[in-house]
Amino acid sequence: MLKINEIFFSIQGEGSRAGRPCVFVRLTGCPLRCSYCDTRHAFEKGEDLDEREILEKIERFPCRLVELTGGEPLAQPDVFPFASRLLDAGWEVVIETSGHVSLEGLDPRAVVIMDIKTPGSGQTQHMEWRNLDLLRSQDEIKLVLVDRSDFDWARDLIRREPVASRCTVLFAPAYGRLEPGLLGRWILDHGLPVRLQVQLHKYLWPERERGV
Repeated sequence: MLKINEIFFSIQGEGSRAGRPCVFVRLTGCPLRCSYCDTRHAFEKGEDLDEREILEKIERFPCRLVELTGGEPLAQPDVFPFASRLLDAGWEVVIETSGHVSLEGLDPRAVVIMDIKTPGSGQTQHMEWRNLDLLRSQDEIKLVLVDRSDFDWARDLIRREPVASRCTVLFAPAYGRLEPGLLGRWILDHGLPVRLQVQLHKYLWPERERGV
């Protein structure tokens, strides 16, 4: 059983798959409380569904890309075998995780998009740093930045840790708090091997707080 906050079909707004149609399965619950969180509605409310019920719902959409997100999807242990079942059924599976739950035991066929919590998030102390060693070339790291201090911290991190040579690194401006063009200028000025990411879905449907 998994506690599900919402299941919806939309345009992928983040990462290297931005722009693609995607089925989103948003799980309920997250132990973290990031300062810029935009999914607070997923902290508690949800419906208990078994794997069969979830599969029936997502199979209705004309798409084979699914993202397990939250909240924090990996906080529910049953997500690990469920991801394998989706992969066995021919789904392309992306898991967006906040980085504080170990990736050990996750099916290697799944693609991980893992946050690294910057100081501006207020949650850096909860990071499971050993996850960096478990990332593969198909995975992605995302750093949401709220200001110049966050940028400097993230810049120093990727220069210190060889993560950019192992997988895609995304720098994302916190929506409404850091102007995307300014972040782009900083990336260019420092010659960083990262990808600028904006939340595409928020520009397509700015009035939507939940999935479309």
